[in-house]
Amino acid sequence: MKEPVARLVIKDLIKGDGVGLELKETQQLLNLEQKKIVVKDSIILNLESKVVNLNTIIIKKDEQFNLERQKSESLLKELKSEKRKTFLFKVGTYVGVAATGLLLLQ
Repeated sequence: MKEPVARLVIKDLIKGDGVGLELKETQQLLNLEQKKIVVKDSIILNLESKVVNLNTIIIKKDEQFNLERQKSESLLKELKSEKRKTFLFKVGTYVGVAATGLLLLQ
């Protein structure tokens, strides 16, 4: 082979090797990016499940607060009725004492 042809052949071989290495590196980068995407997707799914869990917790807390409010209201009603009964028993006792006192005086 003549020298100029040999040089061109050597240049082509070097370029071919370089392109092969570049292709290999590009494929490795592509694989790395795909792994990153998989990790990001798993993180996103985990975060979405956390959001769902937190929303469920909020809903349960709201239900608990409503239940406690209802309990408080029913206890207040019972307290009022017991106060009325106590007042009526006190009035009845005083009326009974007064009536007994009047009967004893006669």
